[in-house]
Amino acid sequence: MPIKHYLPFFLLLFFYNFAAAQNKYNLSGTIRDAGTGETLIGATVKLVGKTSTGTLTNAYGYYALTQPEGEYTVVVSYTGYVSITRTITLNRDIKLNEELKSANDLDEVTVSAANRKNENVRSAQMGLERVDMKSLNSIPVLLGEKDILKTIQLLPGVKSGGEGNTGFYVRGGAADQNLIILDEAVVYNSSHLLGFFSTFNADAIKDVSLYKGGMPAQYGGRLSSVLDVKMDDGNNKEFKFQGGIGLIASRFKAEGPIVKDKGSFMVSFRRTYIDLFLRLSPDSAINGSTLNFYDINAKANYKIDDKNTIYLSGYFGKDNIGVKDLFENNWGNVTTTLRLNHIFSDRLFSNTSLIYNNYNYTVRLLNDVTNFKATSLVRDFNFKQDFQYFSNKHTIRFGLNATHHRISPIDITTTQESQVNPLTQQKRYGLETAAYVSDEWAVTEKLNFLYGLRLAAFSLLGPGNFSTYDNAGNILATDRAESGRFYKNYLNLEPRFSLSYLFNEENSVKASYNRNTQNIHILTNATSSSPTDQYVLSSNNIKPEIADQVSLGYFKNLEDNNYELSGEVYYKWLQNQIDYKNAAQLLANSNIESELLYGTGRAYGLELFFKKKFGKLNGWVGYTLSRTERKFAELNNGNYFPARQDRTHDVSVVGIYNLNKRWTFSSSFIYSTGNAVTFPAGKYVVNSQTIYYYTERNAGRMPYNMRLDLSATLEGKNTGRFQSSWNFGVYNALGRKNPYSIEFINDPNDPSRTVAEQTSLFGLIPSITWNFKF
Repeated sequence: MPIKHYLPFFLLLFFYNFAAAQNKYNLSGTIRDAGTGETLIGATVKLVGKTSTGTLTNAYGYYALTQPEGEYTVVVSYTGYVSITRTITLNRDIKLNEELKSANDLDEVTVSAANRKNENVRSAQMGLERVDMKSLNSIPVLLGEKDILKTIQLLPGVKSGGEGNTGFYVRGGAADQNLIILDEAVVYNSSHLLGFFSTFNADAIKDVSLYKGGMPAQYGGRLSSVLDVKMDDGNNKEFKFQGGIGLIASRFKAEGPIVKDKGSFMVSFRRTYIDLFLRLSPDSAINGSTLNFYDINAKANYKIDDKNTIYLSGYFGKDNIGVKDLFENNWGNVTTTLRLNHIFSDRLFSNTSLIYNNYNYTVRLLNDVTNFKATSLVRDFNFKQDFQYFSNKHTIRFGLNATHHRISPIDITTTQESQVNPLTQQKRYGLETAAYVSDEWAVTEKLNFLYGLRLAAFSLLGPGNFSTYDNAGNILATDRAESGRFYKNYLNLEPRFSLSYLFNEENSVKASYNRNTQNIHILTNATSSSPTDQYVLSSNNIKPEIADQVSLGYFKNLEDNNYELSGEVYYKWLQNQIDYKNAAQLLANSNIESELLYGTGRAYGLELFFKKKFGKLNGWVGYTLSRTERKFAELNNGNYFPARQDRTHDVSVVGIYNLNKRWTFSSSFIYSTGNAVTFPAGKYVVNSQTIYYYTERNAGRMPYNMRLDLSATLEGKNTGRFQSSWNFGVYNALGRKNPYSIEFINDPNDPSRTVAEQTSLFGLIPSITWNFKF
């Protein structure tokens, strides 16, 4: 259906009469953690009286409610915290700030139903998964390093990028179709050590939300999902320190007040020291090698007055990998976010952000003759203005943002004696702008709508030479655009709509539709993500990728919200998808767009999820049955074929058992169908060299993946202010050799035969980590 047909519907909803009756007053405020002063995201505030209503705090802990004059009971609750109940007389606008105490030290029976939210049933938002940062500490991971990205891969609809890879696929999307943001700044490469660890130090993280369907209108720029990660604000009441020492990495975090109850800071540092062990090797080549990463998270905030709070946060991370006298490779991210929260009135909340992010890498060959060096850069400047307006039954969001992109593809420098030619590729510049409006409307006690509209624009900017190619990759024409010229423009309207209907407090159905577009793309024909993957912008050849997704789900809670059960089905249509010609040369290619193919895609599936949230034994089971396909006129006779990330079955089981106050045991089990891959169909010999040839794209399958991880945590004896714990883990306890790659070679005993040689990364790996707080 053309976009214009949506407009009357959305205009009718947005200009719905919000007029309220006389003598209505506002209740507003901020909810915080009593121990740290941290704002609580998603805390529930209920107002119960002659009429009742409720809401959740926003990303900064702020809430607002409007009700007629009268006597009310206010209930403030948050999972894992002790609820607060107060009686108020609402005969004027009231500011009510509350601080909730953690219930960590309480017995499970004292955690009342008021703490057990059923927002997963009530909310109109679909496809939202929140990561419990407390449970994250117990989930077993590689070498004991708590990892957000590895944890979300245990959720239905989210597929791992492969063994030793933090890349992930959501509902049929490619790895570059996920928007990963840290305090609103885009993180282009979210992995350390070639994907073994993620860039997110869990000690520094406050909240993690994954949107895999029904994406709210304030987010845009990617097709598949949004991973919204927020850093700790810091303790504004007292100084605290914590950290951990593991087999390959250590970390340390410091936080405390700048001015008590008004401002705070947080600094967290993590570094690996694998290269220190390499120096002990008797092999001179190995003991001169480099293999490490570090990352720093820093954040500060200050409450200027009751209406204004300023935040400054940053992330700085770098990887270094090298072999003595051979090569060195380093890459890193830098992000900086400056934000101002302003409360215009009890109902109107504003957030203004200035954001900078930079991703770059350098590859050097340590050879005196060639002096080969390759560099690349992606840099963004972003301005965002977001508003949130609270009305009687409506929470209205609206705003705009503008991002200036600069991409420097691979530049190669060498000495004159080198046989490798130097190459300087043109920089590319782009401007992405968007405006959005959305409304979360509680129509009745049972029916909720979340609908919105996002207008997304992209402009390819000069200076530069821009070529147009035919289907064979030949240049048809080349234009020159001077600096500042808007060379190519795209405009897309993205409607978003979802609803929920409650049969009762424990049962609901939800449905959603959303459209997303994407204008920055990764080009790689490798089997896994790499620091040297190339980024390109939409152009006169590359059109914006478009995805339309519909989903339908049933949600049920059991036994006082202790159990969650859900089932969702989805279907996604994909336009302007990118693939590559056979034997495409993507690296250091000045005419890289001549190697590209354009087509369509589809993805559909079923996701089942069962979770136990409380008690001595808790955890979840997730299952995904799905299909992901692409279609290109030039490939597989123009028929649909499996995308690389297509997997029929994905199963994950996570169990956490709290034996007593000191011992916690946990395990995770995964099983998944192998990725679709292209295997050679035959071979021939030229000048004594074996050449393989290929026919159908992705017609083969890697072997299945299966892994069991185990973990145990021992809490140290409480010695007042100082606390410690030991974490013992076993990664891949079954010792299974899961496939990382498969290479086809000539049989050494019979060169006429071909054998498949599988590479596996990990066997059974034990770990031990000591954690401390004071």
